[in-house]
Amino acid sequence: MAAQAPVDEIAQLSVSDAATTKPKPGLDSATATNGNLNRDSDDSDDDAENAAPGAETGAVKKKKKRKPKKKKKNPTAQSDPPRVLISQLFPDKVYPKGEEVEYVNENRYRTTNEEKRHLDNLKNDFYNDYRHAAEAHRQTRQWAQKNIKPGWSLTDIANGIEDSVRALVGHQGLEEGDALKAGMGFPTGLSLNHCAAHYNPNAGNKMVLQQDDVLKVDIGVHVNGNIVDSAFTLAFNPRYDPLLEACKAATNEGLKQAGIDARLGEIGGYIQEVMESYEVELDGNTYQVKPIRNLNGHTILPYNIHGGKSVPIVKSNDQTKMEEGDVFAIETFGSTGNGYVHEEGEVSHYAKRMDAPKVDLRLSSAKSLLNVINKNFGTLPFCRRYLDRLGQDKYLLGLNSLVANGVVESYPPLVDKKGSYTAQFEHTILIRPTVKEVISRGDDY
Repeated sequence: MAAQAPVDEIAQLSVSDAATTKPKPGLDSATATNGNLNRDSDDSDDDAENAAPGAETGAVKKKKKRKPKKKKKNPTAQSDPPRVLISQLFPDKVYPKGEEVEYVNENRYRTTNEEKRHLDNLKNDFYNDYRHAAEAHRQTRQWAQKNIKPGWSLTDIANGIEDSVRALVGHQGLEEGDALKAGMGFPTGLSLNHCAAHYNPNAGNKMVLQQDDVLKVDIGVHVNGNIVDSAFTLAFNPRYDPLLEACKAATNEGLKQAGIDARLGEIGGYIQEVMESYEVELDGNTYQVKPIRNLNGHTILPYNIHGGKSVPIVKSNDQTKMEEGDVFAIETFGSTGNGYVHEEGEVSHYAKRMDAPKVDLRLSSAKSLLNVINKNFGTLPFCRRYLDRLGQDKYLLGLNSLVANGVVESYPPLVDKKGSYTAQFEHTILIRPTVKEVISRGDDY
């Protein structure tokens, strides 16, 4: 989720893995239970021994052999659409690591240093939560990349992605507090063409993906508040390939330069140099790909998608250093337009502020809505569709009141000039004591 250039903490909740397999459609749980009871009753003891006196007895009947019950095997492959729990695919609950990259130069010693390895081991649960979320992200986006085609509505795309994420982590988010355990880290960004970020369809949206569109897909998945933030761009016309390649290469350069003691302003310079080395030819005109200079990468904190540090994508004088233990979203945006975005359009993204003031809210609708937000999202970003699926209605007046009082932040769509095209690629990286781990890395990007 993009951070523009310059809450109360939630207690960590543990994820409960829903390990039991749901009954097949059309077969309710009572039917399944009765079936098991009937099957057990077939395994009767010796009928001859229990025969009543005087009953006809010919040859002695043989005991029926008990049939060994078949053990249910864990699934070994993901379904389409994704509905198999990640925890079932990895029954030992140890999830795949991301791409581990050793530090260089003066930090090279960290890879084998016993003290640093001990510090690393102390955070195994934290890393495993992140890897759980990252695997759910990878499997969801693989489905999205395979299936999203022109003709799909943005609403169907958003629902398909978000339904998959919730199914994979085993938390639908419909019960109070469930979405705080695991699920969506923020609303899925589905930003088209000159819109670079923060677009998600509200109820009634009729937008349909077209053959000549450039779609940024920004997905956030969290487990116990640990948010994996990773994005990619889809284009169906090969003329946009250089634009996408520019952003992918620039993001990889940012990941390469990231690490303990790396200065954020210098990373921005490396990103800018790579991005601006690409050109795109559209309708007979050649455009240098420009980094969108007022969009940044950012640190990620528990239940807080935008931490205190920003990673620019142009060179700056920011001497802030990356530090051991930081979690960063390294994201780049390229544009054929001005390379600068502004807020425009209907808002869909919101989040309760970490430093939300205690305000005497006059509107009862604002008070009740704040209660819903606290219990279901905390400081995780949400969108209007998420309120709709919780059964909330007629909430806009109360929501606008919360924004006006500084309790909730709104995030309008961010757009470059009309007629331009923008692209985005993004990964989440853990700055561990021993190595840096690109937690969201996959075979796709």
